[in-house]
Amino acid sequence: MHDDLQEDLQAVTRQMQIYFDGLYFSDPAKLAGVLHPDARYVCATEDALTNLGMDEYLPIVAARQAPAARGEPRRDSIVGIEFAGPRTAFVHAHCAVGERYFTDFLTFVKVDGAWQIISKVFHFDLEALNTNDTP
Repeated sequence: MHDDLQEDLQAVTRQMQIYFDGLYFSDPAKLAGVLHPDARYVCATEDALTNLGMDEYLPIVAARQAPAARGEPRRDSIVGIEFAGPRTAFVHAHCAVGERYFTDFLTFVKVDGAWQIISKVFHFDLEALNTNDTP
């Protein structure tokens, strides 16, 4: 594939941890560190297509109560990471916020030596939370 594959895999994995932390703690600053400023946030789950820029998406994160603050169990994982070259990667991931369980397709680009998400395209399913298991 490319010479620095293992290093890039580790870097993307670290960025994914920041991404998951940003969602779980509703921390727009953490997310801004992993999302490219020109990234798109796209969802076609509902009838109307959601297609937001970061100036629209990050305030939504800031305004919502964090799953951590609600005592929700953390449910996030990387399903797979693929590289299309030395500066393009795709991550298939799962995470949850409240009753929404997300399947994320995240496209990463390496700009100025840093991996950032340039597109977040996702689907969500509604799942009842089991509050008996919440710590």
